Amino acid sequence: MNAEIIAVGSELLLGQIVNTNARFLSRQLAELGINVFYHTVVGDNPERLKSVIKIAEDRSDLIVFTGGLGPTKDDLTKETIARHLGKELVMDEQALESIELYFKRTDREMTENNKKQALVLEDAQVLPNEHGMAPGMISDNGGHVFMLLPGPPNEMEPMFLKHAFPALQSKLGTEDVIVSRVLHFFGIGEAMLETEIVDIIDAQSNPTIAPLASDGEVTLRLTAKHSQPNTAMMLMDETEAKILSRVGEFFYGYDDTSLMYELTKLIKENNMTISAAESLTGGMFQQEFTSIPGAGGLLKGGVVCYTNEVKAEVLKVRKETIDNDGVVSAQCAAELAENVASLTNSDIGISFTGVAGPDELEGNPVGTVYIGIWIKGNPVQTEKLNLGGTRAANRVRTVKYGCHFLIKALKESQSA
Repeated sequence: MNAEIIAVGSELLLGQIVNTNARFLSRQLAELGINVFYHTVVGDNPERLKSVIKIAEDRSDLIVFTGGLGPTKDDLTKETIARHLGKELVMDEQALESIELYFKRTDREMTENNKKQALVLEDAQVLPNEHGMAPGMISDNGGHVFMLLPGPPNEMEPMFLKHAFPALQSKLGTEDVIVSRVLHFFGIGEAMLETEIVDIIDAQSNPTIAPLASDGEVTLRLTAKHSQPNTAMMLMDETEAKILSRVGEFFYGYDDTSLMYELTKLIKENNMTISAAESLTGGMFQQEFTSIPGAGGLLKGGVVCYTNEVKAEVLKVRKETIDNDGVVSAQCAAELAENVASLTNSDIGISFTGVAGPDELEGNPVGTVYIGIWIKGNPVQTEKLNLGGTRAANRVRTVKYGCHFLIKALKESQSA
């Protein structure tokens, strides 16, 4: 089965929101063995929507629509599709009751146009919306399957996972169990990782391997299917083992994890605390750290030491270091890391100093970064980065590298 995803909404074309639905759906459909060959975005215009539907019918078996199921006049997805298919829109009483209960529960007046959201294509399989109002639906028509889903991701994603995914699996007529796993890598580029495992990728069939790069990281999504769940898992384990035998030094976690999550988990497992001295990152490390649930008790505190005065007076970086080595230096990073840990009585100190951009500093080009790491009972370590990119990208990547280096240092400290 070949699929096309059509996102409906002028706000997407205007750049007011990002189409994250297409990425989510492509991944989910890939797990079912459905090929997604086209992504289309069209505005809230019935004639243009009708035109893209005709194009999609010529090249796709499954056509998935997101958006345009709401109560307003510009929500016209199902009306346009109904006219195109020659089908009536009928009231789904269960959906209507759910909408009425929502307004009653929230003590709000229900306007007449909200009933529009409960209309569905006649003979369609209705997909309940347990996180919003407008239901989704699946309609078979002359060799094509039309799937209509709401636009808001917090409604669309749970609806697809709970109702649409098993419905499609049933239509495909397969009893195979489909399992997937995402491997996360950092410190290696997408091109280099692919080079290291290109023969494994070329030989893929089951499991499949899908690389994806994002914000300086690389992920590999492994998807296996088999009639026996244990066999599917075994196939995936074997492929993972082959991959990690070559690039395992860059692997840091599975599925929905992140570098920061893995770092907080490791610090908690070791019953340690941390503090941070941040110059070019301006508090970004601490912001990301405290965004992880349960991380609050691990962070003692930190200092945003943007100026030389704060580095010297608050964090006691020596005058000769600033005068002779400069604040963009390994020596400054080392003193910042050790001194912030001392100041806050923490087990770990991490520091970030460098040149985010757009101008050079102390003769150092944009992207020059030093990260200092002090772990109780160990000598202070420093790492130098030569990043290339925008100011914003350099700051984000600096924080990620800080997590990466600290995870590595903690593991080495454990094994020593």
